[in-house]
Amino acid sequence: MLPEVGGLEYLIIAAVALIVVGPKDLPVMLRKLGQWVGKLRAMAAEFRASFDDMARQSELDELRREVEAMRQAQGSLLTSETAEVNQVLNEIGDSLRSSDIQFHPTTGGALPLTEAPTEPSEAPSSLAAPKPRRRRKAAEAPE
Repeated sequence: MLPEVGGLEYLIIAAVALIVVGPKDLPVMLRKLGQWVGKLRAMAAEFRASFDDMARQSELDELRREVEAMRQAQGSLLTSETAEVNQVLNEIGDSLRSSDIQFHPTTGGALPLTEAPTEPSEAPSSLAAPKPRRRRKAAEAPE
């Protein structure tokens, strides 16, 4: 884009500036040139930052749209799955109500109505809690 400037070209530019501006005003001119270049760099950095912000914002807007579309799709999927689950649960409940099976709340198992215990003490032995083990005292321990 720009032609390359080598060491010899810099020497020629410095000699011309020294002759045209003079040795007395050369430092002032270089200071002004440095300030002007600094302002240009700051403006370029600000432009680049604003451009990057606009690009990020457009990416975020696109991402927000995608997330919203996914939420809507998930919501419709959840409502259809919920309806299916409710239908299956209702069918199971209807079939259980029409059968002779009763769920006993203390045992947690399903027992036919004819075998359902009326008292907690009449629970089958397989459902009873195991007996705690007796510990031996130190004096009763075999030697």
